Amino acid sequence: MVAHKCAQHNDELGRIAIASRNISKCQAIIDSVQAKGGLKQPGEIKAYALNALDVEAAKALIRETESQIVINVGSAFLNMSVLRACIDTGVAYLDTAIHEDPSKICETPPWYGNYEWKHLAECQEKGVTAILGVGFDPGVVNSYAALAQQQYFDKIESIDILDVNAGSHGKYFATNFDPEINFREFTGTVYSWQNSQWVSNRMFEVKRTDDLPVVGEQNLYLTGHDEVHSLSKHLDVPNVRFWMSFGDHYINVFTVLKNLGLLSEQPVKTAEGLEVVPLKVVKAVLPDPASLAPGYTGKTCIGDLVKGTKDGQPRELFIYNVADHEEAFAETDSQGISYTAGVPPVAAALLVARGEWDAKRMVNVEELPAEPFLKLLDVMGLPTRIKDEHGDRPWDQPV
Repeated sequence: MVAHKCAQHNDELGRIAIASRNISKCQAIIDSVQAKGGLKQPGEIKAYALNALDVEAAKALIRETESQIVINVGSAFLNMSVLRACIDTGVAYLDTAIHEDPSKICETPPWYGNYEWKHLAECQEKGVTAILGVGFDPGVVNSYAALAQQQYFDKIESIDILDVNAGSHGKYFATNFDPEINFREFTGTVYSWQNSQWVSNRMFEVKRTDDLPVVGEQNLYLTGHDEVHSLSKHLDVPNVRFWMSFGDHYINVFTVLKNLGLLSEQPVKTAEGLEVVPLKVVKAVLPDPASLAPGYTGKTCIGDLVKGTKDGQPRELFIYNVADHEEAFAETDSQGISYTAGVPPVAAALLVARGEWDAKRMVNVEELPAEPFLKLLDVMGLPTRIKDEHGDRPWDQPV
C-alpha cells in the first residue's frame, strides 16, 4: 500500500527502495505497482533484502540507496532498530505504531515513554525528524483531535476514537493486519485516560453502541491503543478513550483461543520436545491479511467523537473518514484497512519532503499542523468529514 502511494508521488519522493527479509515479497509489490502503472513518472523502484533488526545493515542500506526518508511499516518489533539507524544516518523516520517488545504485552503507560520518547533529546540535538504513529489510528485520528482543539472547541472534555470495520472478507476467521500484533492488542490490560488518570479494564469489559455515518449502528468495545498514550500527554483533555467494533463471532473465537492458551506470547514445549510460541502457531494457520483483499466488501468508518464547550456552550462533533474495501483493491491491490493505514505515512513523507512537517525533532502527529495533512489526505483517497449541529459535510466546507 505504501509502495503504491509512493509510486504515485515519485515526482516528489524520487527513487523508491523497498526492503524486507524476503526480497521476493518486495519484488511482488514492485510487480503490482508496475502492473497498475503506478509510477507517476519514469523512475526507480527497487527491492532489497534486509534484516531490519540489524542496525548496521539498515544504516548501510540507507547510505547505499541515499535515502532521505525511511517509512517503517514493518512489524512494531522493529521500531527501535530502524529508528536507531535513522538517527545515526541523520535521515527522517516515520512509523505507524508504537514499539513492541516481543516478550511484553500492553505495557505500563505512557507506553511511548518506555521506548521512543527516550530519544526525544537526541533527535532534537541532531536535528533528526522522527514522526511517530502516522498511520490512521494512530495518526490521522491524532490530527483530528488537534484540529478539534485548535478550531472547534475552547475546552475539550472527552475524545472518543471510534474504529469500525463494517466490511466482510468471507473467511471463517481472520485478522485485518498481522495476527500476532492484532491479538497482542487484545490479550493484555486495556488502558484508557479517564478523569486525567490511567484506568485499567479487561478486553470486551466495556461496550457502547453508536449509530455512525454510512456503516450504521455498531457495537464498540473499550480497547487499549497507541494514540491514547500520546494524546493524554500532549492535549489538555481529561478523557481520551479508544473503541473498536467487533462482531459476536470474532469475540467467540478470540475467547476460545485465549482460554486455551493459544494466544500466549510465551514459549511452550510440545510432547516431541519442540519449543513453540502458541501465538505464532495461530498466526501461521490463519489467512495472510494480504490474501483477504480480493474478496473484501464493505466499508470502514474511523473518527473522533469530541465533546466540550465553545463560546460557553456545550458542543459535540464527529470528525471522520469512510473508506471502501473494493475501491482500495481496485486502486492498489490492498484491502481497506491497509489503505487507511498506508496512505497517511506517504502523505506525511510528502510533507516532510516539502518542509512543512520536517520538524527536525521527534514528534507525535498531534504536535504537527493538521490542515496540510488533512488537505493532502483529501486528494490522496482519504477525505475527512465532520458531523455536528450544522450537519454532515467535508471538514473544510464553511458552515
